[in-house]
Amino acid sequence: MDPRHKEILRKHRLDLSDQILIEDTIVQFLYQENILTESQVDEVQSQISNKKKTLRLLDILPTRGPRAFGTFLNSLEEEFTWVRDKLLQDLEQPNVPVQSPTDQWNIPEVTLRAVPSDRQLSRLASRIGSEWESVLLDLGLSTGALYRCRADHPLSLHGQVLAGLIQWRQSQGRSATVHRLLQSLQATDVHPSTLDELFQ
Repeated sequence: MDPRHKEILRKHRLDLSDQILIEDTIVQFLYQENILTESQVDEVQSQISNKKKTLRLLDILPTRGPRAFGTFLNSLEEEFTWVRDKLLQDLEQPNVPVQSPTDQWNIPEVTLRAVPSDRQLSRLASRIGSEWESVLLDLGLSTGALYRCRADHPLSLHGQVLAGLIQWRQSQGRSATVHRLLQSLQATDVHPSTLDELFQ
């Protein structure tokens, strides 16, 4: 998904979770259009409230390729036209370049290209709160992998996050760089000061 589209979904995240009902039409339309897999539909629908269903969908959408944003807008066309128009209006605003992690955080280039160590991942896991699932989905982990992280460490949020980060690093090898990690963290509300000290 285009960084600009990710930013719009992040910016309107709470508004969307209050304003749209996704279960009947939206999720099924996204499944029909091959944006969501069957397991992702189940993951969304397993949430206990509409708000949580919508937030889970918004976590998944940025990982579903370049068609996901446009197809999501199309799914809003019949029942939630005003929401669609609001997102389109925001999209038409002047395109402010998205800062790269290199610009936003004062981290040496050699560090950005490095694969994060166990210690760095552990320290990061202790700093990420409720955003952890969004981060790992953006890094490419499946909803099934997140479920296993929760199941394997039911009493430890740190353990869940660290297990997911280590799984990402193992699956991506040398592509699992600090730079890639920062790109996913940038889409959340993790404050830059949290990261500067971790990767210096």
